[in-house]
Amino acid sequence: MMRLLISCLFCTLVAACSPLREVGRAPDFTPPDQTMEHAALYRIPLPETSEARRGVDNASLWSAGQRSLLGDRRASRQGDIMTVVIEINDSAEISNTTARGRSGSNSMAVPQFFGIPQLLDRNLPGGLAVGAGIETAGSSTFSGNGSVRRNEKLTLRVASTVVERLPNGVMRIEGRQEVRVNHELRELLVTGYVRPEDISRQNEITYDKIAGARISYGGRGIISNAQQPAYGAQITDILAPF
Repeated sequence: MMRLLISCLFCTLVAACSPLREVGRAPDFTPPDQTMEHAALYRIPLPETSEARRGVDNASLWSAGQRSLLGDRRASRQGDIMTVVIEINDSAEISNTTARGRSGSNSMAVPQFFGIPQLLDRNLPGGLAVGAGIETAGSSTFSGNGSVRRNEKLTLRVASTVVERLPNGVMRIEGRQEVRVNHELRELLVTGYVRPEDISRQNEITYDKIAGARISYGGRGIISNAQQPAYGAQITDILAPF
C-alpha cells in the first residue's frame, strides 16, 4: 500500500511540473526549429532549370518561371507557403426518443407423476410440496431521451508551409500560429493534404478542400488553466464507477 501511495504521489508531481514552471510568467512559445515547417523551409531546393535553359530564359521576353511577371506563383514545392482560409459556420440539431417495455410469466406444476410427488412430499419439511411446481413473473421498462444542439462559427486565416510533396503530386501542409496576449497564448494549428489544382490564383485554399484536415484552435495560460478541472477531479471522474 505504501509503494502504491508513493507511486501515485510521484505521478501527480510529474504531471504538475509543467504548470508549475509557468507560475508567475507567460507561457513559452513552441520552438520553431522543432516543427516540420522549419525543416521544409531550410531544405535546399533543386535547381528549376539547367544552365543552358537559364541562358535562354535570360535572353527571352517571355519566361514561365514562378518568379516571372506572369508566372504561376502558387505553392507547388516543399518549402513554399500558402494561405489557408478557415470559415466554419455549421449548426446541427439531433433529437432521439426511445421507449421499451417487456413483461412475462411462467408456471409449471406436476401434481401427478406415478405417485412420485406424493412420495416426496412426505419427506419434505415445513409442508413443502413438489406438486406446487414453479411459477415466475417479471416485467421491465426503459425510456430514454437525448438531444444535441450545436452551433459553430469560426473565421481564421493562417499561412501554411508545404512540408512534403507526395509522388502523386499531392502536397502535405502544416501551419502553426501563436499569439501571446499578456499571460495567455492563443494557438492555431492546421495540417492536411491538398491538391495543386485546388489552390486559387491568390495562393489560397479553403479548409473544405484539405483532405485529412486537422484544425486546432485553442490556448494555454492562466485563463485556460482556471477553466479546467483540477487533476484530482479529472482522475476521480474517470475512476468513479457511479
